[in-house]
Amino acid sequence: MSSLKTNENRLCTNKEICTRELEVLAKAQKLPYCPIAFASGEGALLYDYEGKEYIDLLSSASSANIGHGNKEIAEAVKEQMCKLAQFSTAYFSCREPVEYAEKLIQLYPGDNNKKVLFSTTGSESIDAAIKLAKGYTGRNKIISFNGAYHGSTFGALSISAISLNMRRKMGPMIPDIYHFNYPICIKCPYGKCESSCNLECLKEMENAFNLYLPPEEVAAVFFEPIAGDAGIIIPPKKYVQALSSLCKKHGILFVVDEIQQAWGRSGKFFAIEHFDVEPDLIVMGKSSGGGLPMGIVMGKTQIMDSLDAPAHVFTMSGNSTVCVAALKMLEIFERDNLVEQSRVKGEYFKNKLLDLKNKYDIIKDVRGLGLSIGVDLSDKISTTKIIYQCQQNGLVLISIGEYTLRIQPPLVITYEQIDKSIYIIEQAIKSLLNNEIPDEALSIINGW
Repeated sequence: MSSLKTNENRLCTNKEICTRELEVLAKAQKLPYCPIAFASGEGALLYDYEGKEYIDLLSSASSANIGHGNKEIAEAVKEQMCKLAQFSTAYFSCREPVEYAEKLIQLYPGDNNKKVLFSTTGSESIDAAIKLAKGYTGRNKIISFNGAYHGSTFGALSISAISLNMRRKMGPMIPDIYHFNYPICIKCPYGKCESSCNLECLKEMENAFNLYLPPEEVAAVFFEPIAGDAGIIIPPKKYVQALSSLCKKHGILFVVDEIQQAWGRSGKFFAIEHFDVEPDLIVMGKSSGGGLPMGIVMGKTQIMDSLDAPAHVFTMSGNSTVCVAALKMLEIFERDNLVEQSRVKGEYFKNKLLDLKNKYDIIKDVRGLGLSIGVDLSDKISTTKIIYQCQQNGLVLISIGEYTLRIQPPLVITYEQIDKSIYIIEQAIKSLLNNEIPDEALSIINGW
């Protein structure tokens, strides 16, 4: 025990923590971007173990929309922990998950004839949605999209299609999963532009229904209203509406994955609200627990009640302490109008990035809704070196897709911090163009 106390009390460095991590944590859970270890945070700022300050453009993979180090949430959690940390709602009842569910139902687009199913992660909630879709429809086939990332549990992994390393050495996935092309207008495989296309990408699915995939055997279509890890891809509104209509025509459930985009990330509470359709099920995770683990499925009551217990039971689901943190976060969201802040700040940030695009040919595209913004660069090496340089200069930034910078800061980021972020990105671009970024960046930044 004395040696443990010594380890806890001595001054740690980033390098030491990252080295120790390699010795004790399995590599399957790590996509390393830089040997940085964070010790604390406040709002949109992070501090490593050597005291260096960073502006956070990642929000802990969009799980910290409220920002870091929120004292109100911390006090609420402390008070609840002193009363009752949790008691499994599988057997008895607690007030906190009931109140949280009641609040969430009020936020669901459409009528309030809805129910909530709690899990502990977004991935678990995707699995719950698969179970519900099959149980409700009596069908077994599931449709998802190329480039989709729905999570790492076996069901969520089976409907994902973004990385071979998520599937290697694991044997067959769950059967009857069909993937189609996501509507990526900036790289349309049909050579069309959004304004003049005839939804050729959706016709792929319609052709499948006519040729080899009986629509009456399809339980659900799982769809990301913004394809996050594929590169912050925003589909055309007419596509989403046509897809929703196609599902209704064939009695197929339209399930939207809002794990990354909910909680105001897109400038609306749910990203699907941009498309004026009402989904059958919404899946949430990441920010849903106010910084603590939480997964949620919400949907129409008749679907949510289509399975009997214990079809999806977890001891820690609906944890009282997590629900208290989430309720306090929701209170802060409403009081500080964070969804609107995301919309306005997102436009400001995107316009600043578009200014950079007009100055530097290396930037090929800037797109986004709210504070969910993707910036395409010219190639992978340039992207990696720019990320490295930004992190050296105090900006937490990663890439997704082929070579897209992922801009998803906490919604509480200030305009001053946005301006400083733009300055750091521009300086990194200048350093790249002047060949000032060392090649060692390519061995340090691994990531997706």
